[in-house]
Amino acid sequence: MKNILFLITFIALRFTVLAQTDTVKISSDDLLMEINENEDSVSLLPSKFLITQKILWGNKGLMRNFSKFELSPESRELELKIRRKMLVAHQITGIITLGGMVAQGIIGQKLYNGDYSLKEVHEGLAAGVNISYSLTAALALFAPPKMLNEYNGYGSIKIHKYLAILHITSMIATNILAGYAEDNPKLKPYHRAAAFTAFGSLFAAMVIIKF
Repeated sequence: MKNILFLITFIALRFTVLAQTDTVKISSDDLLMEINENEDSVSLLPSKFLITQKILWGNKGLMRNFSKFELSPESRELELKIRRKMLVAHQITGIITLGGMVAQGIIGQKLYNGDYSLKEVHEGLAAGVNISYSLTAALALFAPPKMLNEYNGYGSIKIHKYLAILHITSMIATNILAGYAEDNPKLKPYHRAAAFTAFGSLFAAMVIIKF
């Protein structure tokens, strides 16, 4: 079961690097303004967006089979509102993931000190963190695309992307090392370092996107 959860998490995390750079900070007035600016455009979709978004929200995406989501200025207005709700949920589940990481780290320290009575609790928290992390990724992966193309300049979005690369790598390393550390105690410091790096970089990524 643990291996299956890790495999699911690994697949989801592979896409998180791109997905988490697609975070939006937008108000209802901004939604309407973006619609009005693009109403006469050839396309109501950005020229580049994630493959997972295209599956649902592309010109021939699955959601286009529903009359409510036939590509039009009105449907795009609705999609952008859905996008906002999904990305707000994305932020909430990210905070939940951070909380789980803190609890896991506290219990993990007790395990390092020789208290193995909490081993099952630690493993349960690990599964919960992996699931919440995957959900956080999925909410961004499958959110409708924004109205306009991403700004190519350097800013908080790009820093957020670099931090995402770091915490996805650290999350994968943490899960892999967790299995090997049980039979090889020498790997425990590396497992702990990977876990701290995952937490620190995820926390920083969530903070930087607010600026």
